[in-house]
Amino acid sequence: MRDEYGRPEPPAAGTEAEVLLGFLDYQRATFAWKISGLDAAGLATALPPSPMTLGGMIKHLAYVEDEWFHVRLLGKQRPAPWDEVDWGSDPDWEWHTAGEDTPEQLHALWQAALARSREATATALADAGMGRLSRYQFRDTGQTPSLRWILTHMIEEYARHNGHADLIRESIDGLVGE
Repeated sequence: MRDEYGRPEPPAAGTEAEVLLGFLDYQRATFAWKISGLDAAGLATALPPSPMTLGGMIKHLAYVEDEWFHVRLLGKQRPAPWDEVDWGSDPDWEWHTAGEDTPEQLHALWQAALARSREATATALADAGMGRLSRYQFRDTGQTPSLRWILTHMIEEYARHNGHADLIRESIDGLVGE
């Protein structure tokens, strides 16, 4: 089922994996709705006093998808373009460089990251289910997050940025909604 904005409704009575993945896909679809149809100027618009833009948010979420699912969950190397970044000199590189990319490049980067994330999730679910531990440990506690934790974190990540996206999009062209 899809809502009036084309977002997939999370199942009300699915398995744990189905519900968490349903909510994550719902949040991803909400973000896709908020960034749809904007040109380079729209994606570069900030809502002062924050310098945050929707283009920066697209690139940031692509990075976060790759970092959590591809790198931390599966233990793989960062894919391009993240593998070439000097993160030590600019830890917010994705936000600062989004204005150099076209809308098409930003959307393609995010879609490729989503595809890798979905593949990584399917691999982890087939391997050990929701309890599948990542290849990453938190530096401060030494704990290893599970796929369950990562999915919950990603729902939170998108929900937070969808609030930002809603305000920025409304300032651009008046588009409002959840």
